[in-house]
Amino acid sequence: MRYLLLVLAIMSCINSEAQKKRARDYGIVIGVLKPGKNNAITDVPGVKVGHVTIREGDSINTGVTAILPYSGNIFQNKVPAAIHTGNGFGKLTGYPQVEELGNIETPVILTNTLSVPVATDALIDYTFSFPENRFVRSVNPVVGETNDGGLNDIRKRVVTKEHILEAINSAKDGIVQEGNVGAGTGTSCLGFKGGIGTSSRILPSARGGYTVGVLVQTNFGGILQIDGVPVGIELGKYRFRETADEYKEDGSCMIVIMTNAPLSAKNLKRLAARSLFGMARAGGSASNSSGDFAIAVSTDEKLRIPYQSDSMFDESRVLRNENLDILFEAVIEATEEAIINSLFAAETVTVRNNVKVEALPVEKTLELLRKYNRINP
Repeated sequence: MRYLLLVLAIMSCINSEAQKKRARDYGIVIGVLKPGKNNAITDVPGVKVGHVTIREGDSINTGVTAILPYSGNIFQNKVPAAIHTGNGFGKLTGYPQVEELGNIETPVILTNTLSVPVATDALIDYTFSFPENRFVRSVNPVVGETNDGGLNDIRKRVVTKEHILEAINSAKDGIVQEGNVGAGTGTSCLGFKGGIGTSSRILPSARGGYTVGVLVQTNFGGILQIDGVPVGIELGKYRFRETADEYKEDGSCMIVIMTNAPLSAKNLKRLAARSLFGMARAGGSASNSSGDFAIAVSTDEKLRIPYQSDSMFDESRVLRNENLDILFEAVIEATEEAIINSLFAAETVTVRNNVKVEALPVEKTLELLRKYNRINP
């Protein structure tokens, strides 16, 4: 197992060096707000992301992605959080307690559908690993998923607790790998190969200068649009065509939002809900069997809730409702761009029985965007 994890870590470094171009690298500018330094969820101070990618033979393409709101013992200092359900055909754990108490107490883990149980078990082990948690008898793990069974022999359940813990322990700030990595290794999106994508937005200093970062695990159906351009239709790759070769994928999307804006759980839920507008802008349709969830977290240190403490955060710190519009715009733009980035970074995958999901044809897509005057010189 140690050898396997070492190999995966080496692969991760190699893939990082060969980071593919993203939407903005081609002159595609989505929205009106500026991205952060890395245009990633890790632009939010303290946030880290870790991936473990598992590829074996012609049948295994899966993995784990861990998102940490800050380093350290989250259980002892819980962070304000909320979850919004766009369409509930999914296996997200931890929702009821987050809904009731308005906070999370573990890192957020993304993986495949049948690996949710092992991920929750690993998060319990992770929480118990802190000496100050030695008397803890209840943990609320937050684990999201999408079903990568089209490109992954999901019934083999190859993800282990060690993989989950490695994703957490290897999490770092800075550039985030995208495409066929971690929980996005075996996903498909809008008729093409999907994966992990991320983006961020920085508010003007006059509006607080806060950062909103988004990471997505894209595995959903619909009709691809990029900055309003009907790319899916132009490429002849879209749902509900009257042809026999219509693609069938209509899976799910996990959206993780981090911000250092001081938001209450109520307004984090409103922020999470707006992220689905970004998914719709990219062409997502929230189909019947799509599990679409958004998890929003405030990393503001002064809003953390100490475990078994009577202290309460200063509610006067939280932003008022009338100050949220620009944050709503930020999360919509970042979600849309994160989804598009996941497509630009993804690579074609072929598995058993010659099942293939093609990557987005970048050059043809760029031609279309030039045709619609969406490429900035």
